[in-house]
Amino acid sequence: DPRRLALPDWDSLVKLADALVERSADRYAGWGEVVIFAACTAARIGEVSGARARDIDRKSWVWTVRRQTTPSPGGLVDKRTKGKRARDVPLIPEIREMVARRLDAIGDNPDGRLFTGPRGGRITTAVLRDATHWDEVVQKLGYEHLRRHDLRHTGLTWMADAGVPVHVLQKIAGHGSLTTTQRYLHPDKRSITEAGEALSLHLSDRRSPSGPQLRAV
Repeated sequence: DPRRLALPDWDSLVKLADALVERSADRYAGWGEVVIFAACTAARIGEVSGARARDIDRKSWVWTVRRQTTPSPGGLVDKRTKGKRARDVPLIPEIREMVARRLDAIGDNPDGRLFTGPRGGRITTAVLRDATHWDEVVQKLGYEHLRRHDLRHTGLTWMADAGVPVHVLQKIAGHGSLTTTQRYLHPDKRSITEAGEALSLHLSDRRSPSGPQLRAV
């Protein structure tokens, strides 16, 4: 159940980010910002690392997560496994100031990366783990189960609990199957959604040329 892997709330996320920065040798604020951005956008660390200035629309505050099929300097390569679907992700007010600050630092370079390490290198999940002593920090905070990918689970769980419709959540997540997205719904909401799907399937069968036909009375 991916919901069990999610952080409980915003304060927990900020506490985690601050602890990771504090534990890192350079106390680089970017480590914490990557964590907060990933959780609030329900994105993978690799996708966050690949975000560029041109991918951010400041007017609508939407991040276009692009599918990269060819190598680019310091960029991502589509390995035809995860992150295959391009999608649009909302940037909530809580992170807009951080994003704007990073965009201002990039300047007019559309290919400038939003998040990099302290020396300008790409941040991978392994780099984040080693630089921040991730395993040690999450254990001290009582989140022994928490992995870097669970930041994505956190964002999707929060969106589901906030009432984001399941079909919209599916688009934000980039899931190919609605069943995958439904795992993030609260059990009560999930049962309601499944009831609606069962009704739709029933009515669809009744309209099918090969199935039972409704008769006018």
